[in-house]
Amino acid sequence: MIASPPAWALALTFWLHLLATVAWIGCIISISILILPAARKTLDPTDHLALIEAIQKRLEPIAWFCMSLLLLTGMFQMSVNPNYDSFVFTSTQWSLAILIKHILGIFMVVASAIQTWEIIPSIRRLLMKKEAAN
Repeated sequence: MIASPPAWALALTFWLHLLATVAWIGCIISISILILPAARKTLDPTDHLALIEAIQKRLEPIAWFCMSLLLLTGMFQMSVNPNYDSFVFTSTQWSLAILIKHILGIFMVVASAIQTWEIIPSIRRLLMKKEAAN
């Protein structure tokens, strides 16, 4: 039988997991709902481009670090939880809820990837075209 980790280690893992979740989702929401619309309405193309590049340079590494931290802390939490049988095993309500959470997490990773490699670069190209036209 595997010895359970100390309570402080599990508490630290839960805290890091929640902190990474809040920071990651906060990055996505702040860029998508707050920063990009406000910048589009108030800044000229040159300043808008500079702002987007500065924000992406700062927030993107944080978001991807948070996703990595979520994966690591989540794997640790699952390994010590007696309710967890396997990734797609849904014998209990708890395991079904965790499976749904993982599926939603995968959708969020896809959303982050689209924002990182599609949306922000498209906005950057559009602003560069506007700047070149002026």
